[in-house]
Amino acid sequence: MGDEKMSLSRAQQALEQGAPEEAVRILRRLLQEQDENHEIRALLGEALVEAGQLEEGVPFLEQVIESFPEDLDLQFDLGDAYFELGRAEEACRVYREIFERDPNQTDALVSLGLVHFHQDRPEHAESCYRQALENAPQSAFALHSLGDLCFAAGRLDEARQCYEKALALAPEDPQSAFNMAEFHYDSGDLKVAERYCRQAISLDPAFAFAYLTLGNICLDQEQVKESLHCFRQFLVHETSPASQAIRDEVKALIDGLKAEG
Repeated sequence: MGDEKMSLSRAQQALEQGAPEEAVRILRRLLQEQDENHEIRALLGEALVEAGQLEEGVPFLEQVIESFPEDLDLQFDLGDAYFELGRAEEACRVYREIFERDPNQTDALVSLGLVHFHQDRPEHAESCYRQALENAPQSAFALHSLGDLCFAAGRLDEARQCYEKALALAPEDPQSAFNMAEFHYDSGDLKVAERYCRQAISLDPAFAFAYLTLGNICLDQEQVKESLHCFRQFLVHETSPASQAIRDEVKALIDGLKAEG
């Protein structure tokens, strides 16, 4: 295997192992030597987005997609990056184009619904989710999203049905367990919520928001030492620029708990 292929392989492994910064370092060096290599540019764009450097990563993805518009994985990466940057209409455009290109890509329809949901267009979001479920009734992603919409609207029975169905379909999916934790936490059933939170973390030890909810649950039960551990784990694993306000709140909460102790 040549030096270029070995370096690309190392960068891909770094991404798969949750080390996007290392992938970025490798790929930047490669790009200095092969500036027009689309594979390097595509992977660098993906790595930059994963590392939270969205503003720099998006142009790489846009450039490569112009040459390879049929690469739907890259399209998804670009749509997700637009969404995280708050460029809602551009994200909608990308997700629509994916679905129009391949109607089997129901995740694009769900992602389109998520943009509508975050833009306070719940009717459009629900339409997307239900259309996705018509096309793919086994889609845990669609069920999670519809459950969240129903939960936000106060349709708690419908929300619980969605979450329970998703958990039955995808018991190894940490998001399914986390949704159940959030549902029971909001209902005041702390022990059940704690059990589902710990299940989500056991399935994904880097699940930041499961740590945050578990920290709140432990704090409600006056388990301050455990709650501090969970809040610190949240800060370790949640590095998205979009979560800066939440990170600041958690840091302040940690400081307050330490001062009380």
